Amino acid sequence: MVEAWYMDEAADDPRLPHRAEPARPVGLEQLRRLGVLYWKLDADKYENDPELEKIRKERNYSWMDIITICKDKLPNYEEKIKMFFEEHLHLDEEIRYILDGSGYFDVRDREDQWIRISMEKGDMITLPAGIYHRFTLDEKNYVKAMRLFVGDPVWMPYNRPSDHLEARTRYLEFLARTA
Repeated sequence: MVEAWYMDEAADDPRLPHRAEPARPVGLEQLRRLGVLYWKLDADKYENDPELEKIRKERNYSWMDIITICKDKLPNYEEKIKMFFEEHLHLDEEIRYILDGSGYFDVRDREDQWIRISMEKGDMITLPAGIYHRFTLDEKNYVKAMRLFVGDPVWMPYNRPSDHLEARTRYLEFLARTA
């Protein structure tokens, strides 16, 4: 099961857990109220997994690829890691399925506080369009993930502030409806 928590304010190595003291765990229901969806799947059978296929069909995830993030596999590794950790949003959902390794997705809550979501092998997450977020590896410095999209992939991050974008406006309206 996925683990999530409110983060501390420390500015040191982002690959550390950064748990707030005292601990403030976050459950799946709280993530759902932010529009974050989660599934636990069997990553060892991702190529022929009927559950993954069912999710892809229901949510129209028609495009996919696999990315490996580590120094030996990702061109321009240092630059990409910095880019992934820059706070941003997308105009479409961001869907990631961890096939191996681990890392953290950080998302903003309603009060603009960071929630850290620890992602490991078998975890699949969907971040809604318009949510401010970022990604970093953990101390293992390795993750292999499936990236899924509705239609052709759009890789464009919009760094904060991007409150003028329609995707952000729609996301804030969603938060108001689910408060």
